[in-house]
Amino acid sequence: MEEYLPLIIQLVSGAVGGNLAGSLMKKFSLGTLGNSILGILGGGLGGQLLGMLVGGAEAAEASTSMDLSSILGSVAGGGVGGGVLMAIVGMIKKAMSK
Repeated sequence: MEEYLPLIIQLVSGAVGGNLAGSLMKKFSLGTLGNSILGILGGGLGGQLLGMLVGGAEAAEASTSMDLSSILGSVAGGGVGGGVLMAIVGMIKKAMSK
């Protein structure tokens, strides 16, 4: 279970990031459910990308430990990834509806 904790943190923070981005950019918001789903997807992707960019295998190994820096990294990667993916899809949806 401990090896899945960083992923769970990324997914939850991605959902929060997606909803936060939706509340800040109301014209691109997809509703609470849409923002949450895209945030979860973006959180998982963002957390994995951040892990690869930071240090590859060393970051992946460190992400399974539960020290403060790995938890904060999971929260940051998930939250930013969730917000970015929600904003991108919201912009695409708005552009297609014109």
